[in-house]
Amino acid sequence: MKPLATAAATALALFVSHGATAQTQAPRPDQLAFRDLYRELVETDTSVSTGSCTAAAEKLAARLKAAGYTDDQLTLFKADGFPLDGGLVAQLPGTSPKAKPMLLLGHLDVVNARREDWQRDPYKFIEEDGYFYGRGTSDMKAMVATWVDTLIRFKQQGYKPKRTIKLALTCGEESGARMNGAQWLAENRPELIAAEFALNEGGGGRTDGHGKVVTQAMQVGEKSNRSFEVETTNPGGHSSIPIDDNAIYELADAIEKLRAYTFPVRFNDTTRAFFAKAGAERNDETGRAMAALAANPADRAAEAIVSADRTFNSMLRTTCVATMLEAGHAVNALPQRAKATVNCRIVPGEDGDTTRAALIAAIGDAKTKVTMVGRLRPVAVPPPLDPKIMGPAEKLVARYFPGVSLIPTMSPGATDATYLAPIGIPTYGVPGSWGDPDGNGAHGLNERREVRSVYVGRDFLFDLVKAYASGS
Repeated sequence: MKPLATAAATALALFVSHGATAQTQAPRPDQLAFRDLYRELVETDTSVSTGSCTAAAEKLAARLKAAGYTDDQLTLFKADGFPLDGGLVAQLPGTSPKAKPMLLLGHLDVVNARREDWQRDPYKFIEEDGYFYGRGTSDMKAMVATWVDTLIRFKQQGYKPKRTIKLALTCGEESGARMNGAQWLAENRPELIAAEFALNEGGGGRTDGHGKVVTQAMQVGEKSNRSFEVETTNPGGHSSIPIDDNAIYELADAIEKLRAYTFPVRFNDTTRAFFAKAGAERNDETGRAMAALAANPADRAAEAIVSADRTFNSMLRTTCVATMLEAGHAVNALPQRAKATVNCRIVPGEDGDTTRAALIAAIGDAKTKVTMVGRLRPVAVPPPLDPKIMGPAEKLVARYFPGVSLIPTMSPGATDATYLAPIGIPTYGVPGSWGDPDGNGAHGLNERREVRSVYVGRDFLFDLVKAYASGS
């Protein structure tokens, strides 16, 4: 007889593969308990502007303690001077002194959300039309809730892992405006998170836009994140005597040139494998173009087709986009200064200096100043494509998603994995749950996550963590 979790997972796999709607199967009691944890986490505002990661960490610590974790297995932490940016490290001790620990990583903070911009209250957990809505439902409170829930379920079942399972929940991944908890742990308490490898966000599945899961990916590498200020200046003057030499107009011209500029295609081992394998599995024009481009990066026709997909385009090349504007000093004065913030996501093999040089060349105006600004994360180091990591995940993908392969991929975004590589922890973005082609509103309006994705992803990750924790 199959264990309950495995039997339920198999049933849900069939439920997903046949494209049933979320309403055709009522949640199990254990899923309802998980839903309440997820709800509490989403409804705890952890944005940098109005929220508190410390409050969320304390609530999750209380749940773990209620499940049986002892004080010496729970570490609440926060850096001096940052009372709202606290985090939590928890651990379930392993039975083998030879098996090195594994780490589950997650960030508690979310991108700021303004109620007047949303159709629903961003800090209310709402289930509607087969989706969970709320800031963080997708990025990344579903996974954080799953990590905590997994440790609770292990304790409830009396499971004794071979290797110690550590959980680090941190603040500051999204903005870093005050501090970054993963960086703080790596620099100040590395012994708390020391592990052979870590599991993180960045992987996962993707649907065809109609509910069918068509890919599952393991993140093996990611882009680096750098921001630049593009600035124009002018002596200004009275607005009643306008001149063509206007700082705002000059900035607008520069931004228009950046909008028109496209960085060249740059493959690495992970992205080339992704496009070749994912393309071969798709029976459509985009799939054929993906495979053709992986074979020949100079194929401009294939590049145009693949680049039309916003996610695929971001995997092909470095991308830069204007995200903030600031200009002028008075309504009745010509502007003396205009400034735009341009955020770039840089592929491995390039860096901030090469990207800045490309922006300067694209603008082509010596009077326009381009300066690198903001926090400088370490340059992302891709982890090895380790069979001990890929193997268990491939088996579970085959069980949960028949006919769907696990494909290594590079995340177009940057995660806290960049802070773990320097202390010797290779970090992988895990498969399991899935998103829609439109991005599910992550970092945008009306963020959401499909109900089936959350519940199936929860069971998948439970099984995946157990597979790794039971290994050598």
